[in-house]
Amino acid sequence: MALAISLGRRGLGRCWPNPSVGCVIVSGGRIVGRGRTADGGAPHAETEALKQAGSLANGAAAYVTLEPCAHQGRTPPCANALVGAGIARVVISAGDPNPQVNGQGIAILRDAGIEVSTGVLQSEAEALHEGFFKRINLGRPYVTLKLANSFDGRIATANGESQWITGPEARRMVHGMRASHDAVMVGGGTARADDPSLTVRGMGSIPQPVRVVLSRHLEIPLTGNLATTAAEIPLWICHGPDAPIELRNVWEQLGATLIECRLSGQQVDPTSVLTALGDKGLTRVFCEGGGAVAASLLKADLVDQLIGFTAGLTLGAEGQASVGSMGVHRLAKAPRFELTQTRAVGKDALTVWRRA
Repeated sequence: MALAISLGRRGLGRCWPNPSVGCVIVSGGRIVGRGRTADGGAPHAETEALKQAGSLANGAAAYVTLEPCAHQGRTPPCANALVGAGIARVVISAGDPNPQVNGQGIAILRDAGIEVSTGVLQSEAEALHEGFFKRINLGRPYVTLKLANSFDGRIATANGESQWITGPEARRMVHGMRASHDAVMVGGGTARADDPSLTVRGMGSIPQPVRVVLSRHLEIPLTGNLATTAAEIPLWICHGPDAPIELRNVWEQLGATLIECRLSGQQVDPTSVLTALGDKGLTRVFCEGGGAVAASLLKADLVDQLIGFTAGLTLGAEGQASVGSMGVHRLAKAPRFELTQTRAVGKDALTVWRRA
């Protein structure tokens, strides 16, 4: 099962709106088939593993990180495929809360006389599929907020210089983190100040995450990197109801997908944004700021994982803060996270925190 979970991790960021499932088929103490959900969401992991196993699947055991599906989608039900292949035993880590499955896959297997075991490495599998579960149960994707700061919590000097606070090793790791998410998200201020590409680079030819920008009035440079690549790499812009019609037309002509969201004060409402992204199938979003977006997500209790890269330099109070104003007046009201990892990355420090 540990191998199946490892296979599933390799597909994170590549198969939304489907979960990245891993499957291993064992016969006579030997692995005869393995697979993960393919890029784009199909074929499913079980189908891939059964194809590799061939006739050796008859009488074998299948280890799957998530309950096999029981409904007809782009592919036939995986539970039926396991039955048809003659699988004798299925070991499942976690149940599937999708109403189209939710126990029905297990029922198909047991009705066919297949031995079914559940709950093996369940917590590890639930961590793997947490984004999918969030979208099914809460209607929004799992959110990772990444901040790269000076030691005193600044993301830029007073005049906006920010490249580069952290070193090349940290920046390369960030590209790997982008690749394991369905989308990379920033605010309009970051898009204007940094002219980012928001792509995964230096990792070969791999599927690119969706680029998501929050900009109430669509105030993003029309000659910048995002605009010039909107037709080739998905760009979704979440804007307010008062965004100018002329700019909406321009961005649509450039190839961007526009998503109208409600407002919260003077900003696009983060809950509205994440609900819209969940409706479009995203399961994992990697937010890279800036300060206003970070503050709005934290204030709305929408951050599931907090990743910090801290560099050994200080910029002082005049530097730009990594998180904007949150209106916190009492420590008891501040968002709390639990430390899960800390390590050196080049000359910088990495810390990973999860929702308490």
